[in-house]
Amino acid sequence: MENRFEFDEKRMLSNLIEMIKIDSESGSEGPMTDWLMDWFSSRGFDAVRDKAGSTCGSSGDNVIVHIPGTMEGEAIAFNAHQDTVKPGVGIVPVIEGRRMYSGGNTILGADDKSGIAILLEILENLKEKDIPHRELWYIFTIGEEVGMYGAKALDPAMLPCKSFFHLDDAEGPGIVRPMGPGAVKMRCDFTGRAAHAGIEPEKGISAVMMMGEAFTRMPMGRIDEETTSNIGVIGGGEATNIVAEHAWFTAEARSRNAAKLQKQSDDVRKACEEAAARYGGKADFKVEPTYPPYVPDDNWFVIRCLMDAYEKEGITPRYIPAGGGGDCNILCGKGYECTGISTGMYNCHTTNEYLDLDEWAACYRVVMRVMTDGYK
Repeated sequence: MENRFEFDEKRMLSNLIEMIKIDSESGSEGPMTDWLMDWFSSRGFDAVRDKAGSTCGSSGDNVIVHIPGTMEGEAIAFNAHQDTVKPGVGIVPVIEGRRMYSGGNTILGADDKSGIAILLEILENLKEKDIPHRELWYIFTIGEEVGMYGAKALDPAMLPCKSFFHLDDAEGPGIVRPMGPGAVKMRCDFTGRAAHAGIEPEKGISAVMMMGEAFTRMPMGRIDEETTSNIGVIGGGEATNIVAEHAWFTAEARSRNAAKLQKQSDDVRKACEEAAARYGGKADFKVEPTYPPYVPDDNWFVIRCLMDAYEKEGITPRYIPAGGGGDCNILCGKGYECTGISTGMYNCHTTNEYLDLDEWAACYRVVMRVMTDGYK
């Protein structure tokens, strides 16, 4: 059964390049969803397109595929996302040596189409070589890059298993995320009183000044080793000759500690309300949870199975806490046990993104082991 680790790199690259050339920025995943549905249906696999797009205004939907098992063992699911960040239109993939880059002023889209391509190539090999494998589920989500909307819309009844492998980690195989942050979005709208700035400014209450005062009171940036916070967008005012009646900002907070996450949002709220009170205005502060913290358990099957695969492949695990969120956070919040696998992609979310093809191949072997080894 060792021929299971031999794969058609030319075919895997061809699929990846074809997918990368499909524009699928978040919210516009429709062509990518269509491509996946055609790929699976042309090979006789049972693929379902759900209605996730209707929940977030996307042209695409989650694609869920069930592959019945041909060996004993716990059923497992694999996840990768269809969408890319911007700029992701008109990508031209270029291969130089053993790396793939974008040939233009765009991201590459290896995040996360490199994960999808691995899963497709493995499926081709399982079928062609009649390789015994566990019962498998694939889910290709939408909207991951802008809020994990596909994972949030996922109906657990469509995926009756408990263990998930998430092919969306950067760098080479071996990275293990012992924890990942939860996050919240924050927005505050300040209301003051308009007045003519040249004739009677003393009759006005500047919402912009309130907001500026609030910024000086609130902790931002690196709060501690587990917690960060950032002001992202600000706005307000009508004209330079009008004391601003309205101003607003949006911000986020992230922490791997739920109590610290709550404290940070409380501190920002307090700063806004105190600043508004000082000027005699109002502050309408809102907090929206984005995703929960991600804290895997070493006793989970997915962790034990992955460690076994790494050992057999001679890969030394590297434990690096996550700083961002992903579908893993949402899936764990829905009751699944989930861990990530790195696919060999680097500099994600930038125009310097690239894919290391050797590490991509190593990821293929790790995933194949997870699917086909008799680990219990």
